[in-house]
Amino acid sequence: MPTGDITALWPLCLDIARRRRLGLSSIDVAGWLAWSEGEGHALRGEWNAAAQALFALLKPLLDRRGADADWTLGQLGQSLDGCIATHRGDSCFVNGPEGLVHVHRLRALCDAVIVGAGTACLDNPQLTTRRVPGENPTRVVIDPCLRVPADARVFTDGHAPTVLVCDAAHRERAEARLGSAHVVAVARDGADGNTLPLRDVVRALRERGLRTLFVEGGGVTVSQFVQQGCLDRLHLIVAPVVIGAGHPGLQVRRSDAMADALRPPARTFAMGEDMLWDLDLRGG
Repeated sequence: MPTGDITALWPLCLDIARRRRLGLSSIDVAGWLAWSEGEGHALRGEWNAAAQALFALLKPLLDRRGADADWTLGQLGQSLDGCIATHRGDSCFVNGPEGLVHVHRLRALCDAVIVGAGTACLDNPQLTTRRVPGENPTRVVIDPCLRVPADARVFTDGHAPTVLVCDAAHRERAEARLGSAHVVAVARDGADGNTLPLRDVVRALRERGLRTLFVEGGGVTVSQFVQQGCLDRLHLIVAPVVIGAGHPGLQVRRSDAMADALRPPARTFAMGEDMLWDLDLRGG
């Protein structure tokens, strides 16, 4: 049997995600892939080092099925000194091309990709899987006060469904723009005028069948998911560059003592010149 590579592995990953969405059981692929209740998915046969590393990185996501499909993964790319852009907002490019491919893979494997209003306004992203084979996920924009222009690409390009999450006070205006089927309105708790209770957001998305969620950015949105305890896993990609006094990346609540600091179980994976930290926010 020939040695498998990433080109052979990726269709298997897509099929695992497809079966999860349809509620189907995992199946063995003779000579290539196996499933067990205790261990989850495992590679069989001969695979090269790149394929084995990619499978190891994606395995916690690929093993989500049944009740475990309710899972939220975040990703954030930043510099050695914790910045996602210069003080003027230039972020092209903090991380290398391998990181972009990784983001598109995560989009393809999840039910929905989530960004905040800042990212949607600054980058006008498409949030599609154009760098890899795979279906486009549902796109979710968290925009409490409807800052994102109505002509943003996620609302107009037709490449995938888009859901706008807003403060309940703006429901009528949002539904007039996009239609009620594309709006999730969540009441704010009053503690922070610009922040929605993300547990309510996640619950509303899962009621729509969007169970495995990918929080792509930006720094504020990913940090809020971490601070509110709504992220199961975080892929933090650190580039070997020092920006200095730029826009901050991951931000968590301040710890007064090292014993109180967030120290999740972690794995590292080389990603071109960058280093990906896979942080298990539910472990340890």
